[in-house]
Amino acid sequence: MADVESIRQIAHSRAPLSTWLGIVLLFALFGVIVLAVIGPLPRGTDYEETRAKKRIENLKTAREDAEKALNSYAWIDKNKGVVRIPISRAMELTVAELAQKKPATAGPIATPQAQAAAASASPAPAGSPKPGAGQPAASPSTPGPVAAPATQPAASPAMQSSAARSPAVQATRSAPASPAPATTP
Repeated sequence: MADVESIRQIAHSRAPLSTWLGIVLLFALFGVIVLAVIGPLPRGTDYEETRAKKRIENLKTAREDAEKALNSYAWIDKNKGVVRIPISRAMELTVAELAQKKPATAGPIATPQAQAAAASASPAPAGSPKPGAGQPAASPSTPGPVAAPATQPAASPAMQSSAARSPAVQATRSAPASPAPATTP
């Protein structure tokens, strides 16, 4: 039992000074290693400046490439005979080509209501099914001339008021785009 008590005394005794000194030296060694690793890493301002310089150089080369592509002749596909020409020359050729053509007149603008009315009044093809219990019958009236809508940007106020009084426009405005299907209880 004497051996057990001596072991307890050793375990409960204070650590010697050399143990504490060893622990402090280990922390100091760890600090030196961390400083040796982190020390040579670039700092914030230098690192950001070098990145900014690289970005500026990349932007400069991209702009030079774009400028060269826009203002020089080059083959795109030599076998097919496709070439790239400077943009200023392409604009000149396009203007000259458009100047030779006669301008085409614009037709009337078809409104969705007029299209729906024309589609519902057109005769059904021979192979289409006839209206049944859940389908409405087509309108028997034939459409008249389609009036110009009063909401066109070029229409003057006088034209809008006269178009609003015409019966064809009023019929187009009051007619629903598509009739609702009848529901059976």
